[in-house]
Amino acid sequence: MDVEIESLQGGPADLARYRGKAVLVVNVASQCGLTPQYAGLEELQKNYAERGFTVLGVPCNQFLGQEPGSAEEIQSFCSTTYGVTFPLTEKIEVNGPGRHPLYRELVDVPDATGHTGDIRWNFEKFLIAPDGSVTRFDPRTEPDDPALVAAVEAALPQA
Repeated sequence: MDVEIESLQGGPADLARYRGKAVLVVNVASQCGLTPQYAGLEELQKNYAERGFTVLGVPCNQFLGQEPGSAEEIQSFCSTTYGVTFPLTEKIEVNGPGRHPLYRELVDVPDATGHTGDIRWNFEKFLIAPDGSVTRFDPRTEPDDPALVAAVEAALPQA
C-alpha cells in the first residue's frame, strides 16, 4: 500500500506503518443501512489488533450521500455511537474519475462471486495480507461472517 492518504484528523495516515500487518480496508458511511457493521468491525479490531491486524475505515459519500459529515462529525459519530478505535482516513471517492489511488489498486481484485471493478456500496471490504495478497468481500458480508473471520485469522502475521 504505497499510496498517500490523509487521516481523518488531518495529516498523513502513514500507510507504511501497516506494512507486515493484516489490514481490512472498508469504505464506511454513517447514514447507511449497513452502518451497524461498525460494531462488528470494532470487535475485529479488539480481537486481533495485538496480533498484527487493523481495520482501516475509509469514509465515502458516493452512495446516496450517506456520509455527508465533516471530519469532526464523522469522528464523533464513530467514537460515541460505536466506540470505534481503529484508524479512519479522510473522506475520499472510491469510484469514478476521482477514485483515490488506494482504490485504484484494490478494485481489480475479484470477490468470491468474481465481481471486480467499481465498489458496489458502503462497507465493501478488502483484506490485505502481510504478503500483499488481497481478498475482497461483498458489502453485505458482516464482520463476524465465518469466511471473513477465517480470512483475517489466516492473514495474521506469523509470530
